[in-house]
Amino acid sequence: MQMHTKLQELLTLALANKASDIHLMHGVPPKIRIDGELMTAPNWTTVDDKLTDEMILSLLTEKQKEFVDESRELDFSFDAIEARFRANVYWQKDTMACALRIISQAIPSFDELHLPEVLKTFFDYKQGFVLVTGPTGHGKSTTIASILNEINKTKNAHIVTIEDPVEYVLKAEKSIISQRELGGDTNDFKMALRSCLRQDPNVVFVGEMRDLESIQSALTIAETGHLVFSVLHTNSASQTIDRIIDVFSDESKEQVKIQLASVLTGVISQRLLPAITGGRVPAFEILMVNSAVRNIIREGKTFMLDNVIQTSAGLGMVTMDTSLAYLVKNKIVAEEVALNYVNNVVDFQTKLRR
Repeated sequence: MQMHTKLQELLTLALANKASDIHLMHGVPPKIRIDGELMTAPNWTTVDDKLTDEMILSLLTEKQKEFVDESRELDFSFDAIEARFRANVYWQKDTMACALRIISQAIPSFDELHLPEVLKTFFDYKQGFVLVTGPTGHGKSTTIASILNEINKTKNAHIVTIEDPVEYVLKAEKSIISQRELGGDTNDFKMALRSCLRQDPNVVFVGEMRDLESIQSALTIAETGHLVFSVLHTNSASQTIDRIIDVFSDESKEQVKIQLASVLTGVISQRLLPAITGGRVPAFEILMVNSAVRNIIREGKTFMLDNVIQTSAGLGMVTMDTSLAYLVKNKIVAEEVALNYVNNVVDFQTKLRR
């Protein structure tokens, strides 16, 4: 890949400004996202359409160009300028566009991400099902990469990931690593999920559970004695469990509730908020699955989960409102910012006064 010099300049600028995303499209200057806010890249005026196309095409191999021309969109990742980037090239209004996500080549540690200590308990599980949830762009993949890397550093394990595309690159330490990318290492996401059981894994990361078959495969992998991690674009533990169950037919729902209750280990729902001092910090809802939670899942009473989380702080569980109140009380996040993410304003205000 021979990257266009103007694109190199733009990527360097974005990295210097600690941007998370870059957007290229016809008719507007390049945009970058800093601390969640989208803005025009400094010192860039409107780029002519020819240069925009040249910059985007310089990222693609001949095979990828053919694929984009036929399929009209493509996900891939690449390394450049001491960083890693996840790219999506797509067409809009009959013109080519590109969105780039900046991924650090160094996997952040627990301390750097301000992850709760309770998440370290997942390192010691031999099997189970751990889900990290939240909106796009709120750090789910980074949290899982940090957890996987800690397992990599401390356990003799085979870690298999199936991703579209590979984001963080894990470098084998105590563990061995197999990272499989759709379109390069496998041509079929579902086939890769089915095949991974023959690859003697201990830990499996399913990049995204996208449909009934991938969810069923992830559950089966966990059920057969493996530790499985995955992500969902849901906003809470209860919504996550409902989403998984609702994918299945009415005839299968009761069996899925039993299966999910037996394998689910934890649900981490997270948001990234602008910090008072700059940058972004995470807030969490954490559900650690115990016998009470398993009964709730089996009985389909997920509306009761919020109360279980609220009353189980001693087990490491925390509500999103509690996490947000902590950030405000410790002057990490402004109250008006936190209010955009609270679930119960009255409960949040009560926690602030304690």
